[in-house]
Amino acid sequence: MTVNKVVIVGAGQAGYQVAASLRQEGFEGQITLLGDEPGVPYQRPPLSKAYLLGKIGTAALRFRPPEWFELQQVELVQASVTRIDPAAHCVVLASGEQVPYDHLVLATGARNRVPAIPGIDLDGVLGIRTLADAEALAPRLAAARNAVVIGAGFIGLEFAAVAAAKGVSVQVVELGTRPMARALSRPMSELFSDAHIGWGVTMNYSQTVTGILGVEGKATGVQMGDGIGLPADLVVYGIGVVPNAELAVEAGLKVANGICVDAHLMTSDPAISAIGDVVSFHSPLSAVPIRLESVQNAVDQARNVAARLMGKSVPYGALPWFWTDQGDLKLQIAGLSDGHDQTVLLGSAESRKLSVLCFRLGQLVAVESCNRPADHMAARKVLSRAPRLTAEEVEAPDFDLKAYELATRDAI
Repeated sequence: MTVNKVVIVGAGQAGYQVAASLRQEGFEGQITLLGDEPGVPYQRPPLSKAYLLGKIGTAALRFRPPEWFELQQVELVQASVTRIDPAAHCVVLASGEQVPYDHLVLATGARNRVPAIPGIDLDGVLGIRTLADAEALAPRLAAARNAVVIGAGFIGLEFAAVAAAKGVSVQVVELGTRPMARALSRPMSELFSDAHIGWGVTMNYSQTVTGILGVEGKATGVQMGDGIGLPADLVVYGIGVVPNAELAVEAGLKVANGICVDAHLMTSDPAISAIGDVVSFHSPLSAVPIRLESVQNAVDQARNVAARLMGKSVPYGALPWFWTDQGDLKLQIAGLSDGHDQTVLLGSAESRKLSVLCFRLGQLVAVESCNRPADHMAARKVLSRAPRLTAEEVEAPDFDLKAYELATRDAI
């Protein structure tokens, strides 16, 4: 079927990027970008960092100014999609309007997982996902004296670092035994835990939150599972996300921890692709389907789909990479460390310049770099090649990852 009308549901990083990439690839047909937030598409990562610190404003968050969408003839529509009709090749908006498509791209993203605890609806309890969330949080942060962060993941710790820098007393409550445990090796987790403690953050590990206390509808504290209460006029939760896959489920598409796609990011309906945080896909780096919440994944998948719609179909196999900024620490991760059984350290935690090379069965699978950007850039190149770097090679005296990358590149 000839594709003349592309409809994109979701105007976040992935949705914007597929529209931009289609035009870059020379697509001359109609593009409709449907999003349920006001304004033009914007970056989310700075919301919990630079935006809350007041270093950038809303204009700097935009991917492109409003005029770009007009010049590129991308129809940007603020609307909620209530239903997909695959048989009729259209999506149905909350207004009842039907928007026809030749090809549909689902970039619906994910939403914060909300803790199921008493008091979660009190004033002063927030998550951070959207610009509206950050705009609601900023004035509360400015007035806060005691903040509690539920969850020691990337977003929660980014906020904790910002709040501590602003002089707020911060307590983090984490069910696990170390921060960012789902994504990081133990040595890197320990570096970040020590850093936060050094910034004045109190880390409460192996703890649950049984309730949020309040007076006259406003949060005043948090009750932990061991019975200890923590004062809090601001509570921020970050315990993961839920993929926005409901439209796909109702449309009869295959869904399992996200919308399932094949190697070319097509759903079980060949007229519908899916990309970004909402997608469950097969990666060459994982034995099981994965769902990644990262800018890199959203951008690379969007470009892959745009190229396919222009007749340049290749399987999606981009190397995953991630980052987080917390205080004066910049953590960059290349690859997937799931199931690693060995680590080799370059640099030192004491200097806060550390790279952790993660191996599985003797083969390099991921590199975590804190304040060592050259290692990160080298790691992305090394991990994209075959054969993989081995633990035995890294353990050689005076091993340097950047030098190794340059030497092996020249040998290719």
